[in-house]
Amino acid sequence: MSLKILIADDHRIVREGLRALLEKEPDFQVVAEACNGEEVLRLARLHRPDVIVMDITMPDLNGIDATRQIVSEMGSVRVLALSMESDRRFVVEVLKAGATGYVLKDTAFAELATAIRTVAADEPYLGPGITELIIKDYLQRIPENVSVVYENLTLREREILKMIADGKNAKEIAFAFHVSVKTVDNQRHSIMKKLNLYSIAELTKYAVREGLTSLTGH
Repeated sequence: MSLKILIADDHRIVREGLRALLEKEPDFQVVAEACNGEEVLRLARLHRPDVIVMDITMPDLNGIDATRQIVSEMGSVRVLALSMESDRRFVVEVLKAGATGYVLKDTAFAELATAIRTVAADEPYLGPGITELIIKDYLQRIPENVSVVYENLTLREREILKMIADGKNAKEIAFAFHVSVKTVDNQRHSIMKKLNLYSIAELTKYAVREGLTSLTGH
């Protein structure tokens, strides 16, 4: 089954270029294009795409506010931010709004295609350089008296948590431990329950805060 994709960008040449590239992929179907935030909302309600490739700076309604409304109203629709903006404030705000991933427009198409497939599977995806921005932001916000409940996790759960924090998806973790993706999902749910967390994003924030990711040393 093809992934239904909605392209949102205020530059026509960008939309046309993306459509031409995306439609060459056998598992992608571009269902619509939007040139502003209001049109994104209308077309998302109409087509219910699997993934919206969302520019951040658009007229009428910016991509961050559009993302917030889409995620609130259409929980099954995933948003992948595609922007020229590498400023941490933009990255953090669109992720807080509910985007599942963020890549820069100077990325190679192969990476964009991977990002689309990843967020469609409800796995977070951050392009090169973006992860470090996010980690730095959260490290700056760490309270000094963070309580650690890490000891509640089993050794395997700790290993999985660290891999999640390092950006590995369920398939990669399953391959590393020679188990099924379902087993990884079950263990991830167990981790969330023990830590009283409710999303992969919160799980990643916790791991970063506790210094469990190798990326924090970069």
